[in-house]
Amino acid sequence: MPVQHITTSDGASDYPEALSRHDGSQPIWRVLLWPHRSLSRHGFVTFLAITSVLIAIPLLPLIGTTVLWGLLPFLVLTVGGLWYFLMRSYRDGHLVEELSIWPDHMTLVRVSKMGPKHKRRQEWEANPYWVGITSHEAPVKNYLTLSGGTREVELGAFLSPEERAELKDEVEAQLRNLAPGLRG
Repeated sequence: MPVQHITTSDGASDYPEALSRHDGSQPIWRVLLWPHRSLSRHGFVTFLAITSVLIAIPLLPLIGTTVLWGLLPFLVLTVGGLWYFLMRSYRDGHLVEELSIWPDHMTLVRVSKMGPKHKRRQEWEANPYWVGITSHEAPVKNYLTLSGGTREVELGAFLSPEERAELKDEVEAQLRNLAPGLRG
């Protein structure tokens, strides 16, 4: 599961790569979320090589004919298209969301890679007492949003519906633990 809980016995650690900090104190709960990747870099190269070979096999009888030159651009476009869209998928996969909860503060930081040297950072913060987490059935099943502060933000949109449901339960439990008896 593309979820990592960062905890110590005294609360969530302030690890060096932390995306959010609050007045130097450690959060009581912190979770990192990122998109699932089913294809490694080595698998990517292997997949493209095997696909190229399999597409080229039917062209072997056409070697030396003008028909080969008519079909070859389509082979190159197919392999090029696969390469482009798989690379785009990898680029979109360079996304991390970090949800951190302190007794009096809550942050969600989303960092996505926009290019080889540029990153886009989005931050949201609110008082955890006033934060609500909602599960919607659209645009996807168990679509999560956090509301509080000045706006509503999505949480873990790239996770599977089951992972989002589990995350919702965990966040609700952490919010209930902040003010027992005050939250419903």
